[in-house]
Amino acid sequence: MPFLILLLLLLAIIFVPQFWAKRVLTKYSKHREDFPGTGGEFAQHLLNEFNMSNVKVEVTETGDHYDPREKTVRLSQANWEGQSLTAIATAAHEVGHAIQDKIGYQPLQARTRLVLIAQVAEKIGAGLMVMIPIITIIAHLPAAGVLMFLGGMASLGASVVVHLMTLPVEWDASFKRALPILAKGEYLSNKDQRAARKILTACALTYVAGSLASLLNLWRWIAILKR
Repeated sequence: MPFLILLLLLLAIIFVPQFWAKRVLTKYSKHREDFPGTGGEFAQHLLNEFNMSNVKVEVTETGDHYDPREKTVRLSQANWEGQSLTAIATAAHEVGHAIQDKIGYQPLQARTRLVLIAQVAEKIGAGLMVMIPIITIIAHLPAAGVLMFLGGMASLGASVVVHLMTLPVEWDASFKRALPILAKGEYLSNKDQRAARKILTACALTYVAGSLASLLNLWRWIAILKR
């Protein structure tokens, strides 16, 4: 019973923030006539203001993000063409990442390197976990299975580390970059600034949920192999 309660609590911590974040983003995605431009136009405006002509802005189907390798702010279709508070806050957040890149913000650089490693490691790890029983039987050596298991755990654990490193980077982009820019530039009213903070907090919570989901995935593989 305590185990079941713990599992339900973990699932709630993972999925409730995601549900709340989706609700908040939807609430503030309504078209605003009083905003002078779209999220894409606002991102370009901010890049011009911060003398970052080398950074591009483009629409994407893979979710809002900043690509430090391509020096590109990418916005979803809804935020690219949207004239809403969600679009404006998201654009400011992604430009915040571009500013981090410009000033050489070390946590962003470390995360970028780790993401590349984790993508490869995660695929290798999943493959190793699947191959453990086969390798153990063929080699007739239990130690071979142990080594494969440890390799798999290490590679899957890389995803957990990436998520844990992502949260402070996202927090900095939102609350040390985006919100001060919106406030100092007087782009939003005080009421809209409070709403923008709520939007950015909701997004940050999804990264917390992502970290816990990675841990849950790691635990699931361990549970499967114990059977």
